[in-house]
Amino acid sequence: MKYFLSFVFCFSFHLLLFAQTERAPMDDIVPRSVMAEKRVLPYPSLREQDILWEKRVWRLIDTREKINLPFRYPKRPLFNILAEAASAGEATAYSVEDDQFSIPLSPEEVGTMLNEVDTVEVIQPESGSSEYQIVSNSINVEDIKRYRIKEVWYFDSRTSTMNVRILGIAPLKEEYDDNGNFKYERPLFWFYYPQCRELLARHKAPNPFTDNGLMSWEDIFEMRYFSSYIIKESNIHDQRLEHYLSGRELLLEADRIEQDIFNVEQDMWQY
Repeated sequence: MKYFLSFVFCFSFHLLLFAQTERAPMDDIVPRSVMAEKRVLPYPSLREQDILWEKRVWRLIDTREKINLPFRYPKRPLFNILAEAASAGEATAYSVEDDQFSIPLSPEEVGTMLNEVDTVEVIQPESGSSEYQIVSNSINVEDIKRYRIKEVWYFDSRTSTMNVRILGIAPLKEEYDDNGNFKYERPLFWFYYPQCRELLARHKAPNPFTDNGLMSWEDIFEMRYFSSYIIKESNIHDQRLEHYLSGRELLLEADRIEQDIFNVEQDMWQY
């Protein structure tokens, strides 16, 4: 009996040891640790006295454009990274009541927004009677087709260069009626970009040129590897371009604002 118990103990111990050493196969050719250990470079110091010129603009990123397809990467879209971080308390989401990041949202509030509760009518097939049930619907990432970003362009007299810093990112969700017809799109919440840089730097973004090219989401925004167009510039009436322009005129005005920013830098160098 003593030998039998010893055999069972040894056999169980070897099984436990084998289970601990047996791991899932690595879906790669080498272990990857560079992205997990990556840290962002701090912004260079900037003094208020060094800013000779400044302009705030709001842009729209349409993920259906070819260069913006990484935003819709099926395995890990940007929206999932931001939403999961906000729900877990790793990043702070802000209310869209304004775009000044003045009203932070709790992880519980974000979770409620990501899992919308609706009331549907259910008809019983046997009796024909109807009853209402409360169902929870998670936001479909396919409904997030565009992002709004807020940024500041400024001319730094110390370096004599025109620079830009992103302040915020807001995913826009498409809303449909009961018949599946598009109604409008609305911003879900704002993220203060400087607070999210560390988070975005730890998540790999798809590189369309090579799988070995390590590119994070922070790289995409800092290198401005995306296409966008201006929908608003700072103005006295606080209006977006669509409030007083449409169609071709709206696009021309957005191009004019882009050209004005470019011309400011040229004028600073000239004079």
